[in-house]
Amino acid sequence: MFVNAIQRVSGFVRAIHSISRNFGQNQINKGSATLFFINDEGYAITCKHVAQWITNANQINLKYDEYLRKSAHQPDHKKEKIARDLGLSKERVAEMRLTFVDCVDQITNIKFTLHPTYDLALLKFEGFNRALYQGKAIFLEDESNIQPGMMGCRLGFPFPEFSNFNLDKETNTLNWTQNGMKKSPRFPIEGMVTRFAGDKTGRIFGIEMSTPGLRGQSGGPLFDTEGRIIGMQSMTKHLHLGFDIEDKEIVAHGKQKKVNDYAFIHLGQCVHVSVIKSFLKDQGVSFFQQ
Repeated sequence: MFVNAIQRVSGFVRAIHSISRNFGQNQINKGSATLFFINDEGYAITCKHVAQWITNANQINLKYDEYLRKSAHQPDHKKEKIARDLGLSKERVAEMRLTFVDCVDQITNIKFTLHPTYDLALLKFEGFNRALYQGKAIFLEDESNIQPGMMGCRLGFPFPEFSNFNLDKETNTLNWTQNGMKKSPRFPIEGMVTRFAGDKTGRIFGIEMSTPGLRGQSGGPLFDTEGRIIGMQSMTKHLHLGFDIEDKEIVAHGKQKKVNDYAFIHLGQCVHVSVIKSFLKDQGVSFFQQ
C-alpha cells in the first residue's frame, strides 16, 4: 500500500542522531529524532520538543566545556568542587553531541523558529553548498480528504543502530568518528486516522492514529498512499483500556504463576497539515501542494 510512497518520501526525510553520557560516566546513550525538508532552500520542519532538545544540548555542552577549561591541571578535590559549582553530577546528562545525517554538505548555523502554540518548529540550514537530500515534501492540498478511516504512514528513525562515535579518554569528550555505522535504517509504521484533536476555539490541530508513533520518529512525516504529507508525528498517548487482570493464575514454562496485567492502547498524535501550512505561510516560506 505504501511502497511507492515510502520511496518518494525517503528522499527528504533525515535523521538526527545524538550521543550523551552523565557526568563522570563512560556509558554512552544513543538517541534519534526525525526532520524532513520542504524546499530546496534548506528549510525543514520537526517537532518543537525536538528543536528544544537540540538547543538544550548546546547549553549542556557549553557547561561541560566550561568544566573542562576550569578543571584542567587541577587536583581531584578542586575538580569535584568545580563540578558541584556547575551543577554537574553522575545523575544528570553532562555531555550531548548531535549530528544531522545526510542533510547538507556543511552547516555554519541552524536558525530555529518555534510555533507559539503547537509542537512544531521550522529549521533553516545555513552555510551549505550542496543539499544531500533529494526532493521535497508535497503537502496535501485538499485537507477535507483527511477523515477517520483513512490510512496513513509515518516514517522516521527509531531503534538507532549507528556506531560512528567514541569516548576520547585523552580529551574526556564524546566524538563522532569516520569508523562504524553512520546510519540507522528508516522505519515506517502504518495506521488508521481515528479522531482529531481540537483547541478551545474548535480549530483542528492534531490527527490521532490507531498505532503509536515510535521513539525516534518525532518530527517525521505522516503521509497518504501517494506520498503527500498530511501531518507530522508529535507524540503518543497511552489510554487505559480497563481490561485489568490481577492475580490471574496461569501456567507458564511448566510452572503455575499469578500475574497482573493492565492493558493500554498506544495512539500516535500528529500535527495536522493545516497547522503546518499555515505556519509556513506566516513565516514566508515556500512549499508545495498537490
